[in-house]
Amino acid sequence: MQVKTGAALLDIKALGDKGSFEGYASTFGGDPDSYGDIIAAGAYTETLAAPKARGTMPKMFWQHDPREPIGKWLEASEDDKGLLVSGQLNMGVQRGREAYELLKAGDIDGLSIGYRIKGYEVDEDNDIWTLTKLDLMEVSVVSIGANKNATIASVKSERRLHEITEKLRAGDRLSEREFEDLLKGAFSLSNSQAERAARVHLKGQGEPDDAATGLAFLQALAG
Repeated sequence: MQVKTGAALLDIKALGDKGSFEGYASTFGGDPDSYGDIIAAGAYTETLAAPKARGTMPKMFWQHDPREPIGKWLEASEDDKGLLVSGQLNMGVQRGREAYELLKAGDIDGLSIGYRIKGYEVDEDNDIWTLTKLDLMEVSVVSIGANKNATIASVKSERRLHEITEKLRAGDRLSEREFEDLLKGAFSLSNSQAERAARVHLKGQGEPDDAATGLAFLQALAG
């Protein structure tokens, strides 16, 4: 499972005088977000049940920094729109007071989630990921959305690598594209290096047993 942050949502619903506030940390369905992801309704059902049973809640951080807790979440629930959270900023710490003043002035108005992906469906033709089950770790107050370059590329690469590894464990043969993705993800090969290796091991350019040898080697790695 991987951890990544969602795009900031400009939807703070209410801000109380003493630092209480409410907003949507995530919304369901619609068009893919800036990462090419769609969160399905019900994705948080399981993860929200566990904290209620334990009497705990996801953490509230400033800008996804675990070194800077700024309060606590009091409630989190799903409705038709998305994940609605209500929390209390800690006005006894400097960063909590700063977050309150920035929210009150409208200088920041974003919430962003940190989560582990536990279930998803992939539309490979359009490179759209529908996240069906998430393990919610924290909800942060943020000034801008999460970095959508290396972090998200890395997460999707890891998800892809996990899929391919599971296919190998099942004893299934990889397609040329899957073989290339595996080599790039597991061994940090360049595109050209991965393509060349795929030609040798899957298309039999070389010794006749190259394809079988390459597959057996990768199955051994996955085992």
